[in-house]
Amino acid sequence: MAALLAAAMMATPEADAGDAVVIGYNADGVWTSVIYYCSGTPKGGADYKDEASAREAAVADLKKRAGEGVVTTKVLAASDRTGHVAYARGKNRAGEDSHAVGYGASKEAAEADATGQLQQLGVPGKGKVIYNYFSHGSTPAVSPRPKGR
Repeated sequence: MAALLAAAMMATPEADAGDAVVIGYNADGVWTSVIYYCSGTPKGGADYKDEASAREAAVADLKKRAGEGVVTTKVLAASDRTGHVAYARGKNRAGEDSHAVGYGASKEAAEADATGQLQQLGVPGKGKVIYNYFSHGSTPAVSPRPKGR
């Protein structure tokens, strides 16, 4: 499977910035690509988008890079946290792909969060961390996180 990446960001209009991880699926429902989009600067900086613009940019970038093979997209995670983010994936005991996005005050904490979610989804071992990035946001990295899928 191809795994594609780009940088993007998500935020609520009143927030400073955020992040998003988007996954693309082909006509058979098989995931084919993953894109993240995060803010390189807080609100007011050159690399800032509000949440709606960031979602649009991430989905558009995924479709552009993945081509016509992507027929549906899904936002795996989006937040308004300042901190590190890790995307991880692995196969559960039934052989199905599982995806998780973890958040933390450090790279190691974000990776542990993502791999812990994979274990909760039935992935033996830790799965594999594919991407790490830092995102600017208005809340600390320790705020509640979305669940893995």
